[in-house]
Amino acid sequence: MEFSMIFIVSNIMLLFSSAFAKTASPPSLSPTPAPAPAPDFVNLTELLSVAGPFHTFLGYLESTKVIDTFQNQANNTEEGITIFVPKDSAFNAIKKTTLSNLTSNQLKQVILFHALPHFYSLAEFTSLSQTSSTPTFAGGDYTLNFTDDSGTVHINSGWSKTRVSSAVHSTDPVAIYQVDKVLLPEAIFGTDIPPAPAPAPTPDIAPAADSPTEHSADSKASSPSSTHDGSSSHKLISYGIWANLVLATFGVLVLF
Repeated sequence: MEFSMIFIVSNIMLLFSSAFAKTASPPSLSPTPAPAPAPDFVNLTELLSVAGPFHTFLGYLESTKVIDTFQNQANNTEEGITIFVPKDSAFNAIKKTTLSNLTSNQLKQVILFHALPHFYSLAEFTSLSQTSSTPTFAGGDYTLNFTDDSGTVHINSGWSKTRVSSAVHSTDPVAIYQVDKVLLPEAIFGTDIPPAPAPAPTPDIAPAADSPTEHSADSKASSPSSTHDGSSSHKLISYGIWANLVLATFGVLVLF
């Protein structure tokens, strides 16, 4: 009897436990957040090729290999980059010898001078105008000074002054702004720029007929003093002959 009661109670407990297991809802799991999309790759060469015209500046970027530095900063760092790009007309406005007289290292520094190693929107230049100077990619003394005049950004390189005339591209991490003049650093143009080599002078070879020796000989032969001396001597000799003849004649007359 006791065994039967234990068996019945056990079955009832098993039935309740199975029913509770079916009705109990499983714990909810929070979904794994999707990874943030990677920023789009910015091709600076393609961007500058279709904008502008910035062909001259792009040519200097490629010839100095600075394009690789800017491209790496734009797509492989969290800081981003801000580039100031002069139009082709800005390069035409300066003397042709201004950049052609520079060494390869100086020219590279000039191109690096046109970028900041950080992304700046136009609104952020207000805070930059409150600082004494802002470092550029060229480093060292190659700094820029900014002034925000009622929304117009003015740039002072120490040797040249210009302004931001338009925003070509301003999406983090790349900002590209068009400027009216080429940024010339005082660190280079405030000192003596290597002058262009002067052409060698053409040697002035005088003809043989004009040699000093022959000329001096001809001068002596044709000089008035030489002619005068000769004529004086001739006159003295003539006077002596006539005087002797007169004396001889006078002596003959005295004898007779």
